[in-house]
Amino acid sequence: MPRYKYRCAQCEISKAVFHLISETLSDCDECGGVETMEKLVSTPHIKKDAVIEKQEIGDITKEHIEANREILEQQKQEAKEENYEPS
Repeated sequence: MPRYKYRCAQCEISKAVFHLISETLSDCDECGGVETMEKLVSTPHIKKDAVIEKQEIGDITKEHIEANREILEQQKQEAKEENYEPS
């Protein structure tokens, strides 16, 4: 769920709230103001792990294909070694 920042126009308290994009916060829990909460414009929160360090998408795809190719070859070998009885 996305995090949104709001500020109350009446008591000027700011807070971050998690909710769906289709929802909005309008009433202040602190001062009891009705329709006083304003959504603030903020930059998105991006985890540092999610940032790709100047790698081309094609290079990343090739790495994953190669890693999975090795796993597939292992599974093929295991399947060849197993004895299947005809049904």
